[in-house]
Amino acid sequence: MSAIDDLINEGPVTIDGGFATELEALDYDLSSDLWSARLLEDGPAAVEAVHLNYLRAGARVSITASYQASQETFATAGIPAADADRLIATSVTLAQAARVSFEREQPDAPFTLVAASLGPYGAMMANGQEYTGDYEGAGVEEIVRFHRPRVAALLGPGPDVLAWETIPNLLEADAIARLQDEFAGPAAWVSFQCRDGGHIADGSPIEDAIARIKDAPGIRAVGCNCTAPEHVLELIERCRTAAPELAVIVYPNDGRVWDGMAREWAVGGAGGFPADTVRSWTAAGATLIGGCCGVTPAGVSAIAAALRP
Repeated sequence: MSAIDDLINEGPVTIDGGFATELEALDYDLSSDLWSARLLEDGPAAVEAVHLNYLRAGARVSITASYQASQETFATAGIPAADADRLIATSVTLAQAARVSFEREQPDAPFTLVAASLGPYGAMMANGQEYTGDYEGAGVEEIVRFHRPRVAALLGPGPDVLAWETIPNLLEADAIARLQDEFAGPAAWVSFQCRDGGHIADGSPIEDAIARIKDAPGIRAVGCNCTAPEHVLELIERCRTAAPELAVIVYPNDGRVWDGMAREWAVGGAGGFPADTVRSWTAAGATLIGGCCGVTPAGVSAIAAALRP
């Protein structure tokens, strides 16, 4: 049993919201290819503060600021591989530090977890491929090679769970299964970026994507993230059918549409979800519920309130 199993057994519980959303609200410029990972080098105090904001809002899981972090993306900023690995590991220690601060503030609060974010290979390309699944000829071997040092760096400080998130295609699902086996099955969830209620970003049925990873060692939950909220209910039902032995995790965006070429949200969202919508997700079987891009600490607080008995 791992810490994520304990949390799942408590369920349903709240996870955090849009990390970059909160940084932008605090007037940080995230326009570089590194996105929020830039602050691991230039503003670690801001990273820790955002984690703390979400914990105060009721999140039980802090997802690290490593979504865009890799040796390749740090190289574009002139940062060598060894320093990149150090910064990737720092994303975990900053989330852990925020947890310590929160526990000092609220010693009677329930336990929280740190999830080490592993954004997709497409995010490194920085032009929206995590929303299309088109990796321009990259195969499984290249995707495994890309992720391997990231996993090693993130596991170093001892996160509670790996968060494979915004996964858009079957190739990356295969790579994840290989890496979970290679690293001896660290506890992990896999959440897919979905274009509708039945398909991931590349058009594959979500059942096919889940089949690629559900038996990999260490996988504790499957679901979707950065997906439009109107698709979530059907996706929960499909996830439960495809992998009844696993928990279901959902953290959609707030209804925004990403323009990969312009690198901006073309349509804005609401910042959160109605309580009845959140409750419908739990009724359908979701255990871990939060938000992605556009979902603020206030939105997370609303999710936590909706989940209270």
